[in-house]
Parts: sequence; structure tokens; C-alpha cells
Amino acid sequence: MLGFLLRLLPFWVREPLLIAVGSVLGVRIMYLAVHDHDRVAAGLGVVFLVFTAIRVYVVVRALRARRNPSPAASADGAALDAAAQAQVQPQTQVQPQVQAQAQAQPQAGTEPRPVPATPEKEPNAWGQAVAAVAVFGAIGAALWVAPHVMPADASTPQPASCSDGTHEELPKTYKQKPRPVTGEALCKALNRPDLAKLLGTPEETATSASGTNNTAPLTDGKVAQPEAEVAFDTYTVNVSATYNDLSTDQYVKLMKYGNETDIKTLKVLGRPAVFSSDHTMKLEIDLGSGGSGGPVEQGPLARNLAVALDRNDRGGYCEITVWSESGALPDDSALLDIAEKVLPRIPERPAR
Repeated sequence: MLGFLLRLLPFWVREPLLIAVGSVLGVRIMYLAVHDHDRVAAGLGVVFLVFTAIRVYVVVRALRARRNPSPAASADGAALDAAAQAQVQPQTQVQPQVQAQAQAQPQAGTEPRPVPATPEKEPNAWGQAVAAVAVFGAIGAALWVAPHVMPADASTPQPASCSDGTHEELPKTYKQKPRPVTGEALCKALNRPDLAKLLGTPEETATSASGTNNTAPLTDGKVAQPEAEVAFDTYTVNVSATYNDLSTDQYVKLMKYGNETDIKTLKVLGRPAVFSSDHTMKLEIDLGSGGSGGPVEQGPLARNLAVALDRNDRGGYCEITVWSESGALPDDSALLDIAEKVLPRIPERPAR
């Protein structure tokens, strides 16, 4: 059907149209082939470009033929002129007799001479070609730019948002000065557009994001411990800030008494920090008629990075923890990259 419609178009519309479409598609496919290193797409792009080059050659030949008529047409014109001259010579001999007869006949009247028909003006080939290229060039540009300016498809999953529209009342410890960072602020600092890339899974989108204004256990609500968590299909990232008086050295000593492994101290943004690994807890809750849950089991391994809230290590720390249900963990460099992005969003603890 499309081929039939193209054959109905005039030459000076059809050919520029094919050139415009072929060049746009060829360049676009070649760009995608180079970007994705796809040999099949590269071959298809070459086919479109070769097809376009052939159409350009055809149009150039047609333009040259219109400008310079062929020698055969010139020879035919010369033969016609010679024949016309041969017919004119015998007519000149009988011209006096014809004039005499014309004078003898009475003039019946004067008839109007036929007016030669005005030759039809041929369409401007260059104008048609330029118009066709301009129109379909605009269409190609619109198709090229549309994916970047049009809103995303409703079926495309959108990244999770931190704020759910509700604002719970902050515990009293969050109203003290200096004020601790809130869970919502922690969530916004963690839920970055490049978080999946930092984790080594740039194609994934956050499935959930949340922040809570907790207080540390066994402190009677006097120690703020805000927390934020962002989950992906592969990894889950948790960030918390504990505003107690525990220094990093004291925290490392507690780790050695616990079940933490792979303990490694270091500096992050000039602050004391420590890496450690520990298993998460797995808790199953039965929502059936019995309402009883299973026992607490050991979950997958998690990697943790704790960094002091200030350079002088006056007390308190920020923890960044990553784990996955499969037990796979990203490199420690991923946690360092996340810490370097999140820590500047958490105010340092001032001197007391």
C-alpha cells in the first residue's frame, strides 16, 4: 500500500521524500549502532545510507537532464527546420497568383486571428524538492526530539518518592538544639537519581523509599536515631544517624565483642570510619487465623559503614548498610561513594 502511494507522487516530491526519510533513519540507526555496539544495526544503517545515496544520484541526473537537453533532441529540431525551409520555397512561386485571386474576391469581412495558447508554466523542480525536504526534515526532527520532551509512558515504573504526604509529630529530642536531621531529610539525601548507578545496577529503579524519626532503644527516647531506607530489585540501602556520645573507637570495641566480622577502620571525608559485616534478622509473621509468627532466623549478610558525625569524633555516627535477599553484596567502594554523597547533607555535630 505504501509503495503504491509513493508511485502516485510526482517525481520531484517522491524522490526528496525518500532522501529525507532515508537520511534521517540511516543517521539515527548508525548513531544507535555505535552507541550500543550493535553490528546488525550498523549494517541496517549502511543499507539506508546507500539507498539514500542512490536516490540523490537519480535526482542529480534528472536535474542535469532538465538543464542540458540531449543531442538527439537538437538533431531532431534541425531536421524539422530544414523541412520547413523546403516547403517555403515552392510556396513563394505561387504567392503572386494567390495574391491576385485574393484581390479579385470581395472582402467578406475580417476574421479575428487565433490567439496562440499560453504555454503552461512547468512546476519549479527546485521549489518542490526544497519544500519536500523541509517538511519531512521537520517530521524527522520531531520524531527524534519527541522521546526527550514527551512525558513518560504511564506503564513505565516511576522511582519511589520519600514523602507520603503525612507529617507525624517529631519526638521531643528532635526539637532540641542543635536539632538532629529528620528521617525525611535522610531519605531525600539517600534517594538520589544516581543511587542505583552507585550500587552498580544503573538500570534499576527504586521500588520503595521511606524515612522515620526513631529514637535509640534503651534510651527512654532521649537519643535521636533517624533512619531512611531505599529498596531496589537487587539491593536495599539503609542509612541511620545515632546522636549518642559513643565515639568511633568505642564503637569498634563493641563490634569486637559482637558478631561483626571483616572489621576495617579508615577515614571518610576526614572523619573516622569503620567497615563491618553482620547478618540481618529474618522474621516471618503469619497473618492467618492463628496470628502466630515463626522464629527469628538469621538473614542474609549485610555490609555496614559507620562514619563519625564530625571530624573530631565527639560522639555519634552515621551508618550506611547494604544487603540483598540473595546474599550478594556490592564492593566496599559503593558504600564509600554513597557516604560521600549523603554525609554532606547531614550537619556536623558542633562542639559541646
